[in-house]
Amino acid sequence: MATDEKLLQFLYACPVGLIEFDGAGEISMINPHAMQHLMPLAGAAACVNFFAAMENFAPELRSIAGNFPGSHGTIRDHHRIFVDLAERRRKGRPQVLSCSLVKLGPDRFMATLGDITDEVTREHRLRQADTWFSALIDGINDFGVVVVSGDLTVISANASFLRQSRRGFDTVIGHSVKDILVHSGENEPGAESVEDQFGVAARDGWHLHEGWEQRADGERYWCQRLIVVRDDDETPQDTTFSMVMRDVPPRETDSGDLITMLTRDDLTGASNRMYFHKTLRREKLRWQNRREPLSLVMLDLDHFKAVNDSYGHPGGDAVLCAVARTGLAMKPANAVFARLGGEEFALLLPGQGIDGAMRIASALREAIARTPVETTRGEIRVTASMGCAELDEVDGSTDDLIELADARLYQAKRSGRNRVLAAVS
Repeated sequence: MATDEKLLQFLYACPVGLIEFDGAGEISMINPHAMQHLMPLAGAAACVNFFAAMENFAPELRSIAGNFPGSHGTIRDHHRIFVDLAERRRKGRPQVLSCSLVKLGPDRFMATLGDITDEVTREHRLRQADTWFSALIDGINDFGVVVVSGDLTVISANASFLRQSRRGFDTVIGHSVKDILVHSGENEPGAESVEDQFGVAARDGWHLHEGWEQRADGERYWCQRLIVVRDDDETPQDTTFSMVMRDVPPRETDSGDLITMLTRDDLTGASNRMYFHKTLRREKLRWQNRREPLSLVMLDLDHFKAVNDSYGHPGGDAVLCAVARTGLAMKPANAVFARLGGEEFALLLPGQGIDGAMRIASALREAIARTPVETTRGEIRVTASMGCAELDEVDGSTDDLIELADARLYQAKRSGRNRVLAAVS
């Protein structure tokens, strides 16, 4: 009894959330700190099943734990969970939780939960500082300076830049900087377009980018690109930029695998919640700067609980993977198809107004309905309900965009399911 009391005292005082559960997610122990984090997420699911409570925010945890091959050991350290998709809470910062998973033994798991929102903010600043310091101490092969106007036309460039880029004066001055800089990887997870980088610089005063660049003859080199707003502009309309291009030795590690791990849903391969959030922020900036349309489609599978009840979670997982394959195959090249939680997906459509979003969503709905999913227990057919909304409808509020698309999604559910709506009656 004394040992049990000491254990309870430790759990109560522990500053980190601790949750013990079995392979199905049924919680056998949870301390007060974990309860504080889990209760807002669990909603109607209550805090009785860990996987169910996390389903709408980190659905990948079920497959991560279930696919761990060992009898015991650390499954995942500091897995990041983006709780807020938009920016209404916490003074404009999304809340981020850290979750570590450990397998204690047969059918015994332990999860830790902690709020790392402040840490993520500091980390972002530290990454910027790290790049600044590396700019000071790293070796440098060459650097060039370019002056760019607000419409991204090159006004002037020094001889070092012409040497570095191996371009002639006539092919640089008066041309768009987009035609000179390499940005072929902008569709990769986490990448920013050249326009986005200048947009951030106009907003924050500066922007720093590090990655591969390409000379006119095709040779690649590693480049640190610093864009700053010049202080000689009289009005915002006259904004010009100075861009410093540093040719530096490439970093030793390739971050491609890490980026993929951080941006993809483990089960389905769709983009994850964190990447969706990041892209939404970036596309909102593009919407502000260039007034290009931006639309969102929220998608939820119909009667998915019945699929899990009839075919088990392996059957449900097969359905989710099939829907993700369809969504990824049908999305436009610059769109993001993400799994937000459970059976809920989102399709973010840069450059599309509400009519375009309706057209794409309707084609996706039809494709999902006519695609059978083969499982060991037989063929499964599912349908999906969807709600569409455009950022112009909500005056640029990403919170309201999500809420409006969600409202139309649930109107589609109430109207009989297997349909797409862009208005609530």
